[in-house]
Amino acid sequence: MPFQIVRNDITKIQVDAIVNTANPSPGYGAGVDTAVYEAAGEKELLAKRQEIGAVAPGTSFITDGYRLPAKHIIHTVGTAWHGGGEGEESVIRDCYRSIFRLAVENDIESLAIPLLASGSYGFPKGIALRIALSEIESFMSENDMALYLVVFDDKSFSLSSELYGDIESYISENYVEEKSLEEYEGFHRAPVAAAAPKPPKPMGRFMRRLSGASVPDFLNRSAKMSEAETFRKNEPEEDLSDAEACEDALFDDEACVEGAGGAPVYAAAVPLMGAKPDRSLDDVINNLDKTFMELVFSFADEKGMTDVEVQKKANLDRKAFSKLKCGTTKNPSKSTALALAVALELSLDDTKDLLSRAGLALSPCSKQDVIVQYFIEREAYDIFEINIVLYEHGEPPLGMQTA
Repeated sequence: MPFQIVRNDITKIQVDAIVNTANPSPGYGAGVDTAVYEAAGEKELLAKRQEIGAVAPGTSFITDGYRLPAKHIIHTVGTAWHGGGEGEESVIRDCYRSIFRLAVENDIESLAIPLLASGSYGFPKGIALRIALSEIESFMSENDMALYLVVFDDKSFSLSSELYGDIESYISENYVEEKSLEEYEGFHRAPVAAAAPKPPKPMGRFMRRLSGASVPDFLNRSAKMSEAETFRKNEPEEDLSDAEACEDALFDDEACVEGAGGAPVYAAAVPLMGAKPDRSLDDVINNLDKTFMELVFSFADEKGMTDVEVQKKANLDRKAFSKLKCGTTKNPSKSTALALAVALELSLDDTKDLLSRAGLALSPCSKQDVIVQYFIEREAYDIFEINIVLYEHGEPPLGMQTA
């Protein structure tokens, strides 16, 4: 299941469990802690907290949700920010890991979590976000769970300039408002020229500006998941419908080839940026007759990626991905198509080629397209971080939706 960012009051979200930032000693403090106690029922929850006793920083414990819509509360104890030299980041990483461990142990299928340490603990929001994204991505790469990062207000995510210095100027240079095109109906408008391209920068470089930390572990991770363990355990032994059988065969390379859906190939739209092709003419010609998903799997094979890796890196729900592979869904949504391009780490040229197989194209009138192009040009393919910037600009996230 995919990861999502939502703006809401965490005490009102209906999930299996929510996460609360707790005090190390019995009792509750300001911020999220107070809100959780008041919504759950102060008397009952406080009695349980006193029964549990002192809790060490970096660890977590679980209780009932009492009067909350959530069934459970996972309480985690963090630490205050003292400038970054006293192991504060390690404590917050341990918080995330202990939360996820408890969630798995208690069969939690949906979890809502705030941005840990960014409130009363005083962590700079950029550092708190970097920690959250690296730990969430590491967990989601090996687990299926509906995971929601909950922010109470949009100020929590006003981070584009801090994390991605030149993105605002890039958007203003490349984004063409729809209204300006409507005023010149029928007139061919050339794309807005961009500033001289900058050399590609990996995402870790953006993040390291905030704290001087080394590249997060998840950027160097190469371990592959066990397909059988991840997707086939606990499968019911019963007759399956055609659609279910196809989904069950999701990672069988021979399955669903006959049913793979496609779309007519449309001429690609005028590109936003003048990227040079990075494939030979023979490569292009050999791929002309491929459908959208056939081209997806062709790229995946070239890069040595499994279906599991593609699905998870695209932040796609398993069922949405299987419907695309099996042909139940003929064409993907724009967000899904872009998510797959990011997951496959395609160049801008290959991204446009892939989109065209579903009758889609990058448009200077879409802020979502411009933002995604910004990251692709910089070879920065972390979909969670792309979604943070899309969220901040009010644009649909990549992946997540049923295709």
